[in-house]
Amino acid sequence: MSNENVTVRIDPHVHSEASYDGHEPVELILEHAADIGLDAVVITDHDVCSESVRAAELAPEYGLIGIPGVEVSTAHGHLLAIGVDSMPPHRVPYDETVEWIHDHGGVAIVPHPFQRSRHGVRRRYIPTKADASGIATKGDGTESSPTAADGGEPSPATADGEAPTGADGATPPSGVDAIEVFNAWLFTGYRNRKARRFAAENALPGVAASDAHTLEYVGRAFTEVEIDDAASIDAVESADVLEAIRDGTTTVSGKRAPVPMAARHYAIAAGRKSGYYAKTGAVRSAAAARWAAFTAASTARVGALQGAHRIARVASWLR
Repeated sequence: MSNENVTVRIDPHVHSEASYDGHEPVELILEHAADIGLDAVVITDHDVCSESVRAAELAPEYGLIGIPGVEVSTAHGHLLAIGVDSMPPHRVPYDETVEWIHDHGGVAIVPHPFQRSRHGVRRRYIPTKADASGIATKGDGTESSPTAADGGEPSPATADGEAPTGADGATPPSGVDAIEVFNAWLFTGYRNRKARRFAAENALPGVAASDAHTLEYVGRAFTEVEIDDAASIDAVESADVLEAIRDGTTTVSGKRAPVPMAARHYAIAAGRKSGYYAKTGAVRSAAAARWAAFTAASTARVGALQGAHRIARVASWLR
């Protein structure tokens, strides 16, 4: 009997407490992801991958597919490295980072593109598979030039107007594998629409991600990928998911939730966090209680001394 295709639901862009702007431990993120019906969640902390690797190792305990990753800061903006278990080079050109990710078996995904306030890359720095000549292109395939939308200066060009192919005429690097066309943190939707147009014009797969920094946002947007010839989710490995993204078998799922639904989501997340810390925070709570008792005793002692001093002063006035 032939196997059927399996749909995997993955949130490929989530931050843990290892990020400078993250808040949640990976155990809590994994528990929440499993409870809301995700099959995989990729921890993509900023420029550090230790917790992501640990999360990938723990994932099977929660019934999830373990996939490590990182959000690396390149010389031209942020880039998601999915499926790698070591840190890519830091602050090097975008195309070189894409090459490094490919050399290490990973998938390179452009997060929140064009949003400069969040270190999104400008379109002229995004290498695409169609850009075999090495010419910096816009989404419509024409040569890039500075515009109000891009907000940048012209890219380097040769005398005949074409951008160089690389050092010593080297072959231009391979392109990115996918574009994040729905980021749950983009409030107006304008940048998401712009990202969708760029992906369509360059024949690139689109993915959706929560870009969650707190628990209640995990899974607010996610990507569905089709895995061929798999009997069940249990038979799917991380390499299968990466290959499906490369092949473009992705479906974007995500929208701004109505207020009642969002409120319910927040309430569930808050309850789960309370339960988690109740289970794991006994030692931490005991230490906090000891510190609180010490602080209270110290404050009371200082207050008593100040009170005695004030009484003595008042008594001296009445003599």
